[in-house]
Amino acid sequence: VGNIQGGAGAGGLIKSLQDRPLSVILGTIGYSNDTTRKNLFVSEFPGDVSASQVETLREEVTAIVRTAKPGDEVLVVLQTGGGTVTGYGLAAAQLQRFKEHGMKLTICVEQVAASGGYMMTCVADKVVASPFAVLGSIGVISDLPNVYERLKKEGIEFQTVTAGKYKRTLTPTKKVTEEDLEKSKADLEDVLKLFKAFVADNRPSLDIDKVATGETWFGQDALDMGLCDELKTVDDVLNEYVDDGYDVYEVKYDPTGAVPGPLGSLLPATESRSEGGLMSGVARWLVKSIVPALRNELASELKNMDSSTNTVKERYMMRDEKNSADRIRMEL
Repeated sequence: VGNIQGGAGAGGLIKSLQDRPLSVILGTIGYSNDTTRKNLFVSEFPGDVSASQVETLREEVTAIVRTAKPGDEVLVVLQTGGGTVTGYGLAAAQLQRFKEHGMKLTICVEQVAASGGYMMTCVADKVVASPFAVLGSIGVISDLPNVYERLKKEGIEFQTVTAGKYKRTLTPTKKVTEEDLEKSKADLEDVLKLFKAFVADNRPSLDIDKVATGETWFGQDALDMGLCDELKTVDDVLNEYVDDGYDVYEVKYDPTGAVPGPLGSLLPATESRSEGGLMSGVARWLVKSIVPALRNELASELKNMDSSTNTVKERYMMRDEKNSADRIRMEL
């Protein structure tokens, strides 16, 4: 579900929803406020190290909570090995918004939900993992290369000036001291305490001291440890919701960018105009769709018109690309 009025980034979709509620958009594809029908909203989170997908997640969460009615549920397909503390802390907080709005949250782990990924996963009311998914890694790690000795051999001295005893502890160019190591270790332990407390609060059935060792567990072992509630693929989970009478909707935030070239002039003068409405979005979609088609068609016609360099045989007989054999071998 894209923000067809523009405004990428945090809050962009909120502005759009105020002018044109998401329920109107969903109504065009069959969604309604019929209280006799239950709805399941599906979102995906393929997280990277910095959890950059949180910018998309926050918009999707906003869209869902502003649209859902009592009894609707959410399913998040999660795939990530974790990353930064701040990034995944924010991502987990976004998922908590579902629970604050009284929506049941199911998280399906197809392959990996480790470290920060499990920080997100533990927020769910129900965790479903595929039979060989990897879960856990409740721990904290910090690694940093140090080139102090190498720089010293080269006669290079790197000066770092700080105000505050622990403003800089471990850096790539600073000589490592025992005090620096002890402080860094203490900082990691503090983060681990917060991590453990968060998991224990959201999943109290876990023996947190037993699982918060940095280890990971596969499928059945993860189930035995209490890290998940069921072993099943997301496909089977979705089929069960359909069989139970749910209408299933995939929600994906896809902000519309500017349309380059002369055809962009066919669009409304400003993207912030609230009166543009749905027709504005349709026009933008049409322009973006026909630009590549027109370009390819024109290129094809010009090529066929160049009769000075192409014989009839060359123009109408199928020719094999030079790299096709290599490409076929690579794809097998």
